[in-house]
Amino acid sequence: MSAVVTAAPPVSRTFPRVALFALAAGAFVMCTAEFVIAGLLPDIAADLGVGISTAGLLISGYAAAIVVGGPVFVVAGTRIPRGRLLVFAAAVFVAGNVLSAVAGSYGPLMAGRVIGALGQGAFLATASVVAADLVAPSLRTRAIALVFAGGTAANVAGSPLGALVGQLLGWRATFWAVAVLGVVALAAVAAAVPATPPPVPTTLRSGFGAFRNGQVWLTLAIGVAGPGGLFAAYTYIAPLLTSASGYPPQAIAAVLGLFGIGLLVGNSIGGRFGGGAQLRVLGIALAVLATGLAGLAVGAHSTVVATVLLVVVGAGAFAMVAPFMTRLIDQAAGAPLLAAAAGGSATNTGAALGAYLGGLAIDTPLGVTGPPVAGAMIAAFGLVAVLAASATATRYP
Repeated sequence: MSAVVTAAPPVSRTFPRVALFALAAGAFVMCTAEFVIAGLLPDIAADLGVGISTAGLLISGYAAAIVVGGPVFVVAGTRIPRGRLLVFAAAVFVAGNVLSAVAGSYGPLMAGRVIGALGQGAFLATASVVAADLVAPSLRTRAIALVFAGGTAANVAGSPLGALVGQLLGWRATFWAVAVLGVVALAAVAAAVPATPPPVPTTLRSGFGAFRNGQVWLTLAIGVAGPGGLFAAYTYIAPLLTSASGYPPQAIAAVLGLFGIGLLVGNSIGGRFGGGAQLRVLGIALAVLATGLAGLAVGAHSTVVATVLLVVVGAGAFAMVAPFMTRLIDQAAGAPLLAAAAGGSATNTGAALGAYLGGLAIDTPLGVTGPPVAGAMIAAFGLVAVLAASATATRYP
């Protein structure tokens, strides 16, 4: 069985901001669709006549589709030049959200979510590789960080606004809005991202052969640990802030806005410093994340301490994004698209695992401070992977 990888487009010695902003716009819309559902679950459950736990599967189903479907979609589309693959993936994403908007029952809504997630997984993986290929090697991490800044902005603005639209106009209006914005992002990508050269034939076996490199697996382990540590705590941050920190429920949105600023700052730091010392930046970011989570568990009863450490936790977690993806693409030489898709699977696996372990921790005697403890332990596991990668690395330290 044969497949192809696409030759990289000519490297630009400048910073092609228009193309990168178009890719970031796509990431913004898609990550908004991924996270906005949390604010719509009660309305969806009531409208479709399902329990809230059943409605919650719309979140885990979306993540599972990215984990499993992203790499499969990318492998299936390796005969398509990367620019076209971006447009096709965005079109699949739009189709999934249109199906979600018109769904009259739970089954079609879940199908729409899964289809949209398949498009998102393929788009973000391809966008990472295209962003890296568009710039000189010294600028790759900054380019990837700019693309993922769109996903970060979705947490800060996109998801809250989408939830507000759903509350005012009904949950279907949110999906329609996402679909329309998806079309706009698709058009921007089609217009701004330069065409790629014709595919260069290779074997599918050689693509998967890149995963014989132990550094790839260690990097994937790091990619699981960062989101795992973050989401172990973040999934249950509202009860921690209200029960332990003493925040009134109406103040949670403002605190999470500050957390979003931490995400943006961390993403910027990772893009700025993670190009030439990837493992070092990943190790520092994980250390900050683990320390911040441990401190959050201890200092949660102080509103000031909890707020400051929540911002620190967000910054530590998102400082990992760009150097993680850059290192993964570096180490999986010859299979950058497949590696980037595997990176998306790793981060979503970490998020799901972290949320699960955080749920177990909150039922222990630690109560609402249990999830940050679990998150700190997961981040510490990532530090072990960084040390192992550093001890065995021969390239791209």
